[in-house]
Amino acid sequence: MKAIAQDSYGGPEALEFRDVPTPVAGDDEVLVEVRAAALNAWDWHMMRGDPYFARLMTGAPRRPKRTVRGRDLAGVVAAVGGNVTEFRPGDEVYGDLGAEEGAFAEYASVPGGQLARKPANLTFEQAAAVPLAANTALMGLRDAAGVQAGQRVLVNGASGGVGTFAVQLAKSFGAHVTGVCRTRNAGLVRELGADEVVDYTRDDFTTRRYDVVLDLVGNRSLTELRRAAGPRGVVVLSGGGVYRGGSVLGPVGLIMRGQLLRPFVRQRLVVLGEKPSTRNLDTLRELIEAGSVTPVIDRTYPLPEAAAAIRYLEEEHARAKVVLTR
Repeated sequence: MKAIAQDSYGGPEALEFRDVPTPVAGDDEVLVEVRAAALNAWDWHMMRGDPYFARLMTGAPRRPKRTVRGRDLAGVVAAVGGNVTEFRPGDEVYGDLGAEEGAFAEYASVPGGQLARKPANLTFEQAAAVPLAANTALMGLRDAAGVQAGQRVLVNGASGGVGTFAVQLAKSFGAHVTGVCRTRNAGLVRELGADEVVDYTRDDFTTRRYDVVLDLVGNRSLTELRRAAGPRGVVVLSGGGVYRGGSVLGPVGLIMRGQLLRPFVRQRLVVLGEKPSTRNLDTLRELIEAGSVTPVIDRTYPLPEAAAAIRYLEEEHARAKVVLTR
């Protein structure tokens, strides 16, 4: 089969559209014919091996541990493993391969517990945009922060892949939502349901108080974020952005400081760890089919042009999601 493969760390030029072996579904896996796959900051980090200590964590300091990039996909079930009873060939599905990756390909083998039926009202391209980003937003707001109706929620990075879902999810929970973004994306964030929009190029959101601060950017200090949350607020840190100039010390350092400080402050400081989940994908499907959440796609690229898509993601301040299509 054809796939986007990589043998060494580097920029988009390290990616190749070439033949690789077609995967086979294991006993607990589902073989999916991929119709669309979405880009995430994860793909950028794995492609470049940046930050370097992430290579050590994956046990691959010199070359990527996985050859084929990509986590998020939507497609049609081609075959199922012997232990899989929830799906059968022909089902339309979407899911997140997690750290195993392999979505930027014609076929991918996905653990059954990381796959769900595709929302009926979405195209494959729209569905592929959902899993990692929307699940991160769901876990940050519902599970980590416990957002309740009437609370004031701030989303820093509201026009990004996770942020566009976070704004909609917080509204669906009944919160008053403030979205932080740059000038050109203010209209989009309002359309997604934000009650207020702060243009970070003009105004400082940390001078006001919120019950929940969801930080998806890492461009403000932990002291400033804690001030915005107030003495009893919740600060949720997620460092999944694309960091330009080859430096991630700011966002990574912010998360590390948050981890160290948590035991010593009255505020709740949560460092968000996302995990693929069929249950969460089912929850998101229900919200999407009910019209409460809609994925936003910035651009689509054909699979062979994945390098150009990732270059756009890291250089052009892509908003919402970028998707590869078959």
